[in-house]
Amino acid sequence: MRILLADDHAVVRRGLRQILEDAFPVECGEATNANEAQDLASRLPWDLVILDVTMPGRSGLEALKDIKLAKPRLPVLVLSMHPVDQFAIRVLRAGAAGYLNKDSATDELVGAVRKVMSGGRYLSPAVADQLAIAVGGADPNQLPHQLLSDREFEVFKLIAGGRAVGEIATLLSLSVKTISTYRTRILEKMMLSTNAELTRYAFEHHILP
Repeated sequence: MRILLADDHAVVRRGLRQILEDAFPVECGEATNANEAQDLASRLPWDLVILDVTMPGRSGLEALKDIKLAKPRLPVLVLSMHPVDQFAIRVLRAGAAGYLNKDSATDELVGAVRKVMSGGRYLSPAVADQLAIAVGGADPNQLPHQLLSDREFEVFKLIAGGRAVGEIATLLSLSVKTISTYRTRILEKMMLSTNAELTRYAFEHHILP
């Protein structure tokens, strides 16, 4: 079994490799950012990609979409430090075969890999609850950041992380005007007024590491 591990932290990749090698006959490759993950996933034969959704530069969510576009049948298991309510539904809609928090136990990771490799999707009870809410309609308790589109959410995180509009435009290969438009929409949807308020909100809701 060939598994691509995409995470910007060497210690995380090493830990994942050890867990997988203890549980399966496996050969692991490694990527340190979203661009490497997309390149390796598209060029080489893999049975599974384990992808961190938050990496420096381009986001893992964007890489996930591109990987699924290039190889629709390649399963991608997303691993993240963020709570389920922030990313799980977004990555499942983008084609992920499952979502795991990095705090998950070793047995849960191994079980998720087995489920995905057998052709299924891995949904923890917490993710299943979020999916049920998403399918059932709008949640009256939905938080403002959950109203954002995937692209708006990505821009929101970059602004909250202190990136300038021009820097975000370069990073996402978009125009400054487009990023400014996204910023305006984000502020309107979240009923906030300034970048500082976006940053405070992101920290309060544990969206920034």
